[in-house]
Amino acid sequence: MSHRVLFLTLRVFSATGGIEKVCRIAGKALYELGLQYGGLVNVLALHGERDDGNANKYFPQLVFTPFEGDRVSFVRKAIAEGRRSKVVLMSHINLLVVGYFIKLFRPSVKLVLLAHGIEVWTALPGWKKKMLRKCDLILPVSHFTKDKMQALYGLPDKKFSVLNNCLDPFLELPLQKEKKDDLLERYGLKKEQIILLTVSRMSGMEQYKGYDKVLEALPELVKTTPGLRYLLLGEYDSSEKRRLDSIIRELGLEDVVIFTGFVAEEELAAHFKLGDIFIMPSEREGFGIVFIEAMFYGIPVVAGNIDGSVDALCNGELGLMVNPYNVKEIITAVKKIISNRSGHLPDPKKLEQQFDYKGYKEKLRAAVWVL
Repeated sequence: MSHRVLFLTLRVFSATGGIEKVCRIAGKALYELGLQYGGLVNVLALHGERDDGNANKYFPQLVFTPFEGDRVSFVRKAIAEGRRSKVVLMSHINLLVVGYFIKLFRPSVKLVLLAHGIEVWTALPGWKKKMLRKCDLILPVSHFTKDKMQALYGLPDKKFSVLNNCLDPFLELPLQKEKKDDLLERYGLKKEQIILLTVSRMSGMEQYKGYDKVLEALPELVKTTPGLRYLLLGEYDSSEKRRLDSIIRELGLEDVVIFTGFVAEEELAAHFKLGDIFIMPSEREGFGIVFIEAMFYGIPVVAGNIDGSVDALCNGELGLMVNPYNVKEIITAVKKIISNRSGHLPDPKKLEQQFDYKGYKEKLRAAVWVL
């Protein structure tokens, strides 16, 4: 039997979140590894839909089957394909049940789980812990996630291999290096203004990104840097927007904070280039792809020092890390960068060394092809 790999996902092309980005890149890497080292790869997406815009961009559509939420068909196909595979890679712990049943039908199959963040940081029920122990390998995206899982589930160190996320190989630098005039006009900004940037979904269910702490820091920062603006880029739900609006009114920041709402993928690069400092002092980030994307665009970064962001910033080698609960530390970090921005630019060589696609693919090969 050739080296068959089954990649089970929730979504690949039908959403734009961090996990979906990981799945697109992992799917591309697996397909290329199959061509290079010999093997067949199939990608099944429970909630996925075919996306003509990305057809054949990451991997051929012939190896990709979306099920549009049809759970019964997805499970049947997954078990059938899994019984013919040597490795089953699950993109999310919610797919663990399917992997477990594949293991029952084919005990020799190697089960591998990608572990991202918050979804594996809370205690699982006993039956699901039993299933988790059937995994041959777990690939946490950061050392923080690995440590949390070991503490919760008592799994041995040999069960883990940290696989940091990488830069999308299709990520391109914007043609225009300066801030685009049309975007400055859209948001009422001027080129000479210092712009703090956060890229995040804002949800009342996920209040851990730290943008509210940045809001608390702004009154002091505006005093020393008149004209400073804070650009919050991303979708938001109504409850979180109301909460943030209330904070903004209370602090008198109506003229300082700007919400962009949803920004299309093709406009993201230009929006990143608006930022003079990328800041997201999160407290429960699994890794934070937006950090390495911001650094790819040459933006100094401020992140929290207690979660997976530590991996993304290489323990502070690529940016400043702060206690996400300490507003004074956030203020100090921003002031440091404003006073010497060139001295805090991320090292592009270090960034490439740690998070380029080629290195990611090789690590995935070691996990999936050598297992």
